[in-house]
Amino acid sequence: MNEHPDDSDKSQRAFFGRRKGHPLRARQVELFEDLLPNIAVDLTKPAPDLTSLFPHAPSALRLEIGFGGAEHMIAQALAHPDCGFIGADGFLNAIGKALVAIDDNDLENIRLHHGDASDLLDWLPNAAFTRIDLLYPDPWPKRRQWKRRFIQDDNLARLARILKPGGELRFATDIDSYMTYALTRIMRSPHFVWTANVADDWRRSWDGWSRTRYEAKAIREGRTPAYFIFKRV
Repeated sequence: MNEHPDDSDKSQRAFFGRRKGHPLRARQVELFEDLLPNIAVDLTKPAPDLTSLFPHAPSALRLEIGFGGAEHMIAQALAHPDCGFIGADGFLNAIGKALVAIDDNDLENIRLHHGDASDLLDWLPNAAFTRIDLLYPDPWPKRRQWKRRFIQDDNLARLARILKPGGELRFATDIDSYMTYALTRIMRSPHFVWTANVADDWRRSWDGWSRTRYEAKAIREGRTPAYFIFKRV
């Protein structure tokens, strides 16, 4: 059984992203009403065997936290139809983009959580996933904002709980200060080991990588992405 923090603990947690941006388009509004209820995970009920959320039993489950424009998640779901994907994002417009892409591609192997990923992490069962992707999370660059960064010691322990032994946490960022910050915390975690052997292991994107619009913007603006794979021990 999952342990759930009390309400006071939840109230102290920072939300790790934006809630909304520009108004949704008419089709996105329609999909919020018609599609999202059918593919949203229901955190009001105890977590089931997650494979039961999908019409076919997936061979593996993957989680993407803060999927933004959903380009990577959609590409992965298309490339791996045997896998089940859960995407979490609290940003209204991110969910809207994902819904359109899911509908356009008739994808049945994605489920969504619209809300704070912290609530989802509390709900998910132990050792459910073979991989968790955290791609270009908000860097919250000012030091007084660092408490809002997703990679924190407590979150790493929670991610480790839902990863299978040998499963992977994949992290990408184009912000040097966040890279150093994240590496410091992940390397001191007893739950993860960095798989890199040479510098190119983190300078080059991993096999099957799908570039996001955020990454394309970062490269245009002269920032260099870094790509990390950590294994759950």
